[in-house]
Amino acid sequence: MGIVLEPPCPKSVDGISIDPEPNWNFDSLVAEIESVEKKLNGFSMFPQPITNTTLRVGRSSGGFVMRVSEDEMESYEDEEDKEDYSQICTAGKRFACDELYLSDESDDEFDYEPEYMMNKMGLAESALYEVINDHQNEIKDDIRNQVSVVETEIMNEIETSRSAIARVEKYSETRKEVERKLDLQYQRKVAEALDTHLTAVQREHKIKSQIEERKIRSEEAQEEARRKERAHQEEKIRQEKARTEAEMLAKIRAEEEKKEVERKAAKEVADRKAAEQKLAEQKAVIESVTGSSATSNAQAGGKSIRAAENALTLENHRLKKLEELETMNQSLKSRSNENFSSFEKHIGRVIRQISGTKDSVSGKINEIVKIFKDPRCPVSISIAAFAKKMVTTKEKPNPFASSYVIVYITSQFPQAMDILLAEFHKACIYTVPKHIINSQSAWDSDAYERLDSIMRLYGALVQTDIRGGNATNVHGIEHGWAWLARFLNKIPANRATATALNSFLQTAGFGLHQRYKSQFMKVVNVVREHFLQKLKAKKDTSDLLLIIAEITAYLDDRMYLKEPEGRSMKTTSTLSSEYTAEINQQNDNQNYKNNYYRGYY
Repeated sequence: MGIVLEPPCPKSVDGISIDPEPNWNFDSLVAEIESVEKKLNGFSMFPQPITNTTLRVGRSSGGFVMRVSEDEMESYEDEEDKEDYSQICTAGKRFACDELYLSDESDDEFDYEPEYMMNKMGLAESALYEVINDHQNEIKDDIRNQVSVVETEIMNEIETSRSAIARVEKYSETRKEVERKLDLQYQRKVAEALDTHLTAVQREHKIKSQIEERKIRSEEAQEEARRKERAHQEEKIRQEKARTEAEMLAKIRAEEEKKEVERKAAKEVADRKAAEQKLAEQKAVIESVTGSSATSNAQAGGKSIRAAENALTLENHRLKKLEELETMNQSLKSRSNENFSSFEKHIGRVIRQISGTKDSVSGKINEIVKIFKDPRCPVSISIAAFAKKMVTTKEKPNPFASSYVIVYITSQFPQAMDILLAEFHKACIYTVPKHIINSQSAWDSDAYERLDSIMRLYGALVQTDIRGGNATNVHGIEHGWAWLARFLNKIPANRATATALNSFLQTAGFGLHQRYKSQFMKVVNVVREHFLQKLKAKKDTSDLLLIIAEITAYLDDRMYLKEPEGRSMKTTSTLSSEYTAEINQQNDNQNYKNNYYRGYY
């Protein structure tokens, strides 16, 4: 039995036979080795050519089998160690060529074989074995060298790969840095572009704002120019009105200059006469109380008039002022293109709205003063309208509230009082007082109502006394006392005069009693004992009996001791103090106007 070497692999790989024919020779072995060499050179990076002196065994995919025929071994069966050798050969020895690297242990394993083989085998086989062994050793050395080269190449490849990987990583990092810088640059460019855009938008907005501001300023300038033009036109109109008024007043003053000295002298005489008149009136009251009442008759237009001379003088003086004022106003209206009726209507509307409350009186006073100071309407026209509307307006539910308005207005415009009293005299002759004997005028219920309304307002006016302020009643309680004395001395008793007396006492009686006390009580006795007796002596009528009953009840019930309803507003003193500040402020502005018209009136 020979040595059997079985390959652990398939019989052939890639066309190369791994298990040669059993009877192989040396040439076949060399051919097999060259085939292996070619395969190794195919895998090596540095191929080496096969030379005659050097046989290289390449790596094969498997081992080869060495066989010894049984015929050659038969000659040795008789020898002593035949059985042991055949066991060794039967077991066989497998040479595997799967791996190129042969360890040193394999060399040691076969160190004993050459000597053994020389003894047992023939010379040819021994030579063949030595050649094979030498070639195997050379192949092992060559394989070791090539393995070392391959390992070196692998290490170099590994280092090259590491270097390449490092370069790639470095390149990647460099690329990332470049991309980061490019991204940063791109962001910077975007930010710059955005900033440029925002700057452009802001600039455009600023330009639009400037355009709008210029437009607004232009409109404001145009509006200011129009306002100045209107103001200029108004000023021109005002100056024209002032010039017209100045021309009218200049003419009037030219006529009055001749009488200036006479007026001054007349004023002194009037003061003396006023003092004498006061004494005379008091004397007349005393005479009327004692029953010695002197009467004086006057003739006017074929009619007999009963009145005190000084009362008629004051009436004529006031009516003359009213006539002159109306003449001047008519001239102003004819020369001016303005329509002043709206101001007159406004004054009438304000007067009709007066009520007996502090707020109403204060508000209406302010409205009327505002109209008086309006440069578009001359003050003379406003005064005339105020006086006429105040007397002729029927809707006066509270005469005391109207009297407060009169006192405040005439305190600031004193020239208005004479015009107002002239309107009183025109509306009712008993405000003088005077009586026309044998008058053919018919008295109806409306006439008595107007008489009652006017006399109540006149009585409320004379008793109005505002204390604690600069508003002074220039036609106060002393004029009411003088009126009562003249009335009882000169006016006969009838229904009309009784109505006038009753209305006057209803509003002025309380104030007269507060002021004159016992003197007023003497007057009350005169009314009871003389005036009422004369009324009762007349023909009885229902209307006359009614007025007699009213006067009798007033005297018997002592109603002059009770403050009449509506006389004192709840905050009268407050009203005075509030309006005082306004009057003080307005007085300086009104001095010119007052002096302007005072010389005329």
